[in-house]
Amino acid sequence: RADLGNTVKGDGFKYRGRGLIQITGRANYAACGEALGLDLVNEPELLEQPQHAAMSAAWFWSSRGLNTLADQGDLLKITKRINGGTNGLADRQALYGKALKVLA
Repeated sequence: RADLGNTVKGDGFKYRGRGLIQITGRANYAACGEALGLDLVNEPELLEQPQHAAMSAAWFWSSRGLNTLADQGDLLKITKRINGGTNGLADRQALYGKALKVLA
């Protein structure tokens, strides 16, 4: 998809979802790589390594301002910022409720 910065045939597959939060698209790989000091455009499989998978998720979370939304408990906005829609929202809400009971 062009909105993900995919410009060359095969980019969609090459820059498919990787990492704990599923970074997708050439543009996101480039931005994430720049932030982490990795050449993810030329070595996208680096996001399959546990340390880079975790760091990419932290980068995505931080770069999208998700901590503020999490502090507010706004799972709807978090879900939309992560995947553009509401897929998995009900599961996230149920897990969030359980986590609050355990952590509070």
